Amino acid sequence: MKIELNAASARHPAARPGAAPAIRGLELQVAAGEHVAVIGPSGAGKTTLLQLLACALPPGAGGLQLDGQSPWQLPRAELQRLRGRLFLAPQVPPLPPRQRVVTAVLAGRLPAMGTWQSLRSLFYPADIPAAFEALDRFDLADKLFERVDRLSGGERQRVGLARALLSPASLWLIDEPLSALDPTRASQAIDTLLTAARERGATLVATLHQVDVALAHFPRIVGLRDGAIAFDLPAAQVGRERLAALYAQHEHELTGPAPSLEDVASVAPQPVVMHCR
Repeated sequence: MKIELNAASARHPAARPGAAPAIRGLELQVAAGEHVAVIGPSGAGKTTLLQLLACALPPGAGGLQLDGQSPWQLPRAELQRLRGRLFLAPQVPPLPPRQRVVTAVLAGRLPAMGTWQSLRSLFYPADIPAAFEALDRFDLADKLFERVDRLSGGERQRVGLARALLSPASLWLIDEPLSALDPTRASQAIDTLLTAARERGATLVATLHQVDVALAHFPRIVGLRDGAIAFDLPAAQVGRERLAALYAQHEHELTGPAPSLEDVASVAPQPVVMHCR
């Protein structure tokens, strides 16, 4: 799926009325099948950008086009069909605690299901082998029938990513997917995600706190600061000086560990839009 942002601005989904836009005047083009990492300090507007691309937020100004269509000008039924081609994975996956992992993963297919099929799948999971295969790629096959509330934070994050492999989406929007993972698991998870996106021909836009992972795995890096694009470059051209300028006064985020999943979960919950039919 092709993305075009034209002077786009948007407010954070939890912002108070009248608050300043979290992103403003963004000009961004992403080709169909391209893989892009978005980096930048906290408060740069990374999550708002993904919510905008997921059609969870309308632009306050400017325009958004997905495959040449302006989503917010479409009739409601067509907008819902377009949303079925989008997959948004928030940093804290919205997984019901008492749900079985197999059901949580197969929920990635909900946008392609009818109402009766969706309800039936809650009690009688269909295509268990597909769920097993998706989990196995994230080294979680042994958790297939576990309850979500018995998983660690890192396991829950990987279950959230496994859903992408079963979704019908052609645009994957992944928000800080590695915050609860150690470096080895983080590298494995991002490799799996990128490989699966290439196999599907899916466009992938991921926000990452781990700059080293972004530079090592993504061909294109977008630096976001104070709601604006600071640079948009091939990874090989993102040097120390650019990173120092991007993270000025936030140096601890560039050199320190990523915020833990528990830290994120402890703040006020942010609205997450789940697009199902």
